[in-house]
Amino acid sequence: MPLVYPNMQLSEVVEENTSLIPVINRFGIRLGLGDKTVKEVCDEHAIDIGFLLTVINTFLNEEYFPEKKLKTFHTSQIIDYLTKTNMYYLRFQLPNIERHLNSFISMSTPGNTTLNLIGKFFSSFRKELMARIEKDGKEWFPYCLSLSTKLSEFQEAGPTNPLTLGAEEEEAEDPIEALLYDLKSIIVRHISGDYSENLCYAVLFSISSLEKDIKQHNRIRYRILTPMVAAIEKLDR
Repeated sequence: MPLVYPNMQLSEVVEENTSLIPVINRFGIRLGLGDKTVKEVCDEHAIDIGFLLTVINTFLNEEYFPEKKLKTFHTSQIIDYLTKTNMYYLRFQLPNIERHLNSFISMSTPGNTTLNLIGKFFSSFRKELMARIEKDGKEWFPYCLSLSTKLSEFQEAGPTNPLTLGAEEEEAEDPIEALLYDLKSIIVRHISGDYSENLCYAVLFSISSLEKDIKQHNRIRYRILTPMVAAIEKLDR
C-alpha cells in the first residue's frame, strides 16, 4: 500500500481503504470530506498532520512504523488517541461482534457444542479486553500522563540527551490478540452442524476488523508508549 501524503485527497484515501473510517473518526474527522486534501482537513480540525499521517500509514502498511517519528510526539497525543481507540472498541466493535455472534448462535442448530465453545471464547476475550481498557483508564494512562512533563523536557533536550528506548515487550504475545486468533481459528477450523453462512461470515469479518485494529495499535502501545515510560522511569533511579 502506497503511503499517504499531505497533498492527497483524504476522500480518495478513505474510498480505497474504508477500514480507515473509525481511525480518522478518533481524530474528530467525519465523512462528507469533499475534495479536501489531508492537509486541508487537518487545518480545518486543528489536527497535528504529522501525527495523523503517522497513525494512518502505520495502520495501512504492515512494514511502515517510523519509531523515530513517533518518539517526537508528546505522550499526551499518543494516550489521547489510544483512549479514543479503547472507547471505539467498547462502544462499537465489541457490541458489533456480540450482535452478530448472538444472531449466529440463535439461528443455528440448538445444542451445537462448537457454537457453545465459540460463545465461551468470546466471553473470555470480552472480559480480557474490558479489563485492559479499565486498567488503561484508571491506572496506566494516568500514570503515563503524570510523567508527561518530564518526558517533554527530556525530548526537548534534543540529540545531546537522546531518549534511548528499549523494546523488551514488543515480542511478548499479547493475550488479547491470542484470544481473538483462537476465536477466529475455532470458527474456521471446527464449525459444524447447520448454521447460517452469511451470519458466520459477518462474525468472522467483524472479528478480523477488530483483530487488525488491535494489532496495529498494539505496535504503538508496546513499541513506543511503554518504552518511553520505562526510559523516563530510569531517570529517577
